[in-house]
Amino acid sequence: MAVLGIRAAAAEKGHLKILTYAHENGCRWNRRTCERAAKGGHLNVLKYAHENECPWDKDTCRLAAENGHLDCLMYAHENGCAWDEQTCSSAASKGHFECLKFAKENGCPWDRQTCINAARNDHLECLKYAHEHGCPWDRWTCVNAASRGHLEVLKFAIENGCPWDRISLLRGRTVPVRAWVQDFIPEKCLVVVLPVVHL
Repeated sequence: MAVLGIRAAAAEKGHLKILTYAHENGCRWNRRTCERAAKGGHLNVLKYAHENECPWDKDTCRLAAENGHLDCLMYAHENGCAWDEQTCSSAASKGHFECLKFAKENGCPWDRQTCINAARNDHLECLKYAHEHGCPWDRWTCVNAASRGHLEVLKFAIENGCPWDRISLLRGRTVPVRAWVQDFIPEKCLVVVLPVVHL
């Protein structure tokens, strides 16, 4: 575990007075200050740091989205902070629908990891939104839903054209997923050919 500097630690816990004191007494900024303020959801700290020329980067937006702090995400984006696909995939991973929606509606890119993360963590609302707005997905969406036992997510993905294969579905680890898979896949596809052992 990395040790946080005084600025980043104060920012993550929302201690604006400590951060102000450190800054006014020559403690230099680094990007982790804004990252940690966004992670902790401390908009006042994020604003102070930014207004006092603290650097930030795409991890500020990623951590705001990952932790569901829409106000911090909005502030960072509206003030020129960069973002990338990890902003969307991090929001989907934790089920922060409003952060995902804001990011997409404001031009944040996304990739297949957004759907994978939503499926892995049983966030059907995020998966539906991503799919309905053109986010790519692949068999790994189904693999993650099946292997984690998220039946409703798996059904939605397959019923809406997500690629899958027999091996992906056979990874289901819960009784409901396995039962559904057996009904869904033709019986001949469930046959597992065992190797011949010669004695």
